Amino acid sequence: MFQIAERLARVKPSPTVMLNGRVAELAAQGRSVLSLVAGEPDFDTPEHIKQAAKDAIDRGDTKYTAVNGTPALRAAIARKFERENGLAYKPDEIIVGSGGKQVVYNALMASLSAGDEVIIPAPYWVSYPEMVLLAEATPVIVPCAPEKGFRLDPADLDAAITERTRWVILNSPSNPSGAAYRREELAALAEVLLCHPQVWILTDDIYEHLTYGDFRFTTIAAVEPRLRSRTLTMNGVSKTYCMTGWRIGYAGGPKPLIRAMSAIQSHSTTNACSISQAAAVAALDGPQDFIAGHVAAFARRRDRVAAGLNAIEGLTCRVPEGAFYLFASCEALLGSRAPDGQRITTDEDVALYLLDAAGVGLVHGSAFGCPGYVRLSYAASDEKLDAAIARIGVACAALETAASAQALG
Repeated sequence: MFQIAERLARVKPSPTVMLNGRVAELAAQGRSVLSLVAGEPDFDTPEHIKQAAKDAIDRGDTKYTAVNGTPALRAAIARKFERENGLAYKPDEIIVGSGGKQVVYNALMASLSAGDEVIIPAPYWVSYPEMVLLAEATPVIVPCAPEKGFRLDPADLDAAITERTRWVILNSPSNPSGAAYRREELAALAEVLLCHPQVWILTDDIYEHLTYGDFRFTTIAAVEPRLRSRTLTMNGVSKTYCMTGWRIGYAGGPKPLIRAMSAIQSHSTTNACSISQAAAVAALDGPQDFIAGHVAAFARRRDRVAAGLNAIEGLTCRVPEGAFYLFASCEALLGSRAPDGQRITTDEDVALYLLDAAGVGLVHGSAFGCPGYVRLSYAASDEKLDAAIARIGVACAALETAASAQALG
């Protein structure tokens, strides 16, 4: 009889992956489903990047590579860090993995032991706490209030740190909230972290280029160089370059940490796909002008969808600084009743109701450590987004109010 590993019993499957599966099931049944679940750009990978992959195949670059990445890609990453972030990393301070998720996982597995703690601001990306649990450590969730823009307050960070704290994870712009930290906000967090030398910083910068208006991205090791020796700066090509399926993430950090992460990777996937690595070189070193067009499209969609959601009774959302998600409060819908008599009591009920009644796939906020919210991705066509908002509006209007539902018992 199969017995699940104890460490795996502590974690939950990815809610976004599970919801994508549910959406696929409904579509296979012939339902019209508009999925706003997945966090990936709807734009195609640029042609020069695809051509670089084809050229790599033709050259026969289809063999194993160094565990931490090809010299060409690590050199391109070093140039990117210097050019865009003002960070100087040597090739042996850089690692390439099969997606940003593997890079984060490697870092936590290489550094955590039972009893260690990792501070994770909420709302958070669904995989952070589960990775910490797999490493047999303890996630310490610090709620970030919507009135503070879902950003971590320095006083709350300081209060959460103990002698067992090993890491704090920062994600800016954030999945799911789209919140992003300005330079002065990162500087305030850095002041706290300078007082706690045992705490390392893992900064997930995967949405770096997807920011809007006058917001200017920066990363904590650039804001406070004194933290560089205990910061892992993670990034990847998936969001900016529309390469989610190519599975290339990377990070720069202190040599001992990178060496330990490479040891973990050497016994799991070994190296990232050689062809994808060649494509990533072209992404980082090649033309960047298309990014502005993508950002402009995302900004237009953000404003359009935010206005649509805020016009629906029972839903409210702030306009985020970056990424391509809207994180909408659905608390006003809790306690209501669906036309079939089902009581809506949780944010997951809201998400499932909208999927079944409206054919719109969203993710419930509890999956991100923030009950009472739903997340939708606006990385979709205007037509799809308009149709989704219209369906959501009709479905929400069909709900009895909490007061009416309570009166009916």
